[in-house]
Amino acid sequence: MNHGQRLAAFAAADLYVVITASFCAGRPVPEVLQKTLAAGVKIVQMREKEMSGRGLYEMAKEFRRLTEAAGALLIIDDRLDIALAAAADGVHLGQEDLPIEVARRLAPELIVGASTHSLEEALAAQDAGASYVNIGPIFATQTKPTMTPLGPETIDRIAPRLQIPWTTMGGINLANISQVVAHGARHPAVMSAVTAAADPQAAASALRQIILAGEESKIL
Repeated sequence: MNHGQRLAAFAAADLYVVITASFCAGRPVPEVLQKTLAAGVKIVQMREKEMSGRGLYEMAKEFRRLTEAAGALLIIDDRLDIALAAAADGVHLGQEDLPIEVARRLAPELIVGASTHSLEEALAAQDAGASYVNIGPIFATQTKPTMTPLGPETIDRIAPRLQIPWTTMGGINLANISQVVAHGARHPAVMSAVTAAADPQAAASALRQIILAGEESKIL
């Protein structure tokens, strides 16, 4: 797929699930990934901050095999080289990672996502060529314990200024996902709400139902 096709698939998807081994409740990562995909999730991010390059590549190949079979997009956190080597669909970059414009130049057909924590960062990422931006953390989260939650109302300040797709992340779960959906979120991103759940497939399905119900209410 080219960038336009990947972006169209991104826009058509709903729940965005980030998978990290340490948040999989001791279960094999491929098992959690398979259950996530079985729920109809079409965007998955592989996020491993401590793994070696070779280990990342081997895991990414398995992620690619499974996501491709399910017709889902695969985004690799931080590492453009791994995304390219594993034929993933994109890379997600933090504020201290490879600059967006460099990633865009090196991989023009890949989705390039960017973590942003303010309107200024979101607009800067958009201007630099990001395919989508993530707004967060919305709620308190274990992955960013030192950051102050932005709150769902922040979406109303940032989203109207964007001309590219956007996601939301940070502490989103079954109890509060309706709050971000009410503020217009079509691609809420979650981690432990799915990966650490007793039944990841059921958890992902329940989250997706809330997103889809929110979309249906806007149409009606």
